[in-house]
Amino acid sequence: MDSITISEAEFAQVREFALREAGISLSPAKKSLVMGRWNKRLAHHGLASYSAYLHMINDESEADERQISIDLLTTNETYFFREPKHFEFLRDTILPSVNARERFRVWSAACSTGEEAYSIAMLLRHRLAHDNWEVLGTDLSTRVLESARQGLYDTQRTQGIPDEYLRRFCLKGTGPYAEKVLIDRPLRERLQFSQLNLNETLPRLGVFDVVFLRNVMIYFDTPTKAAVVARIATCLRPGGYLMIGHSDTLNGVAHPLTLVKTAIFRKPEA
Repeated sequence: MDSITISEAEFAQVREFALREAGISLSPAKKSLVMGRWNKRLAHHGLASYSAYLHMINDESEADERQISIDLLTTNETYFFREPKHFEFLRDTILPSVNARERFRVWSAACSTGEEAYSIAMLLRHRLAHDNWEVLGTDLSTRVLESARQGLYDTQRTQGIPDEYLRRFCLKGTGPYAEKVLIDRPLRERLQFSQLNLNETLPRLGVFDVVFLRNVMIYFDTPTKAAVVARIATCLRPGGYLMIGHSDTLNGVAHPLTLVKTAIFRKPEA
């Protein structure tokens, strides 16, 4: 099937769908991105217009296809130990004061294919003298979560992992997996990955000492940012930290957190 052009009216409906379902604010410049990512789904279902596809994914009986359409609209660019100053702050400022008697919990709230969550887990395993910790990774996309659970990465994607961590926590593939690296099972089993939409009422997750919410709010408008941060704040312990991406901003967003350093916020102590 030839590429199908999306009309202005259809693109407006797509923008409304993306904002409603995922909190994603699509700019007018993203029209070609939508066509490039959704056109194959139209072809797959033999549909002749984006209106027909929108009608399909808005049907409650088409939850699986709706999830696919959302997955295709999200950009999941990540790598190990991205924005290292956050990991340095976790290592040098937060971890030294961790009480071994209290479970230390970290949430990677937009974990994509898992690199961030595994980076956190490597650091906790290496720096803490106890195993009383856990890492939760969540994402809107079920597709990327499947990759995260596998913990299998192209060798070129592991360049940010320190050599000591590569030796300790990663297995180099052989044969058909010669260009792959697998996170070792003991570390993989310490992590939990779950699908979660930050733009909906959160399930009961408990409270966290640190939440990483990085490089995702650049896709949100100000009201969506405010709602998401408010939800996240309820999941932080008093004194807990929220880390956002250096490309993100909370300017103009009312929230109960205090800025500690660039892109690092803290919930006031009770």
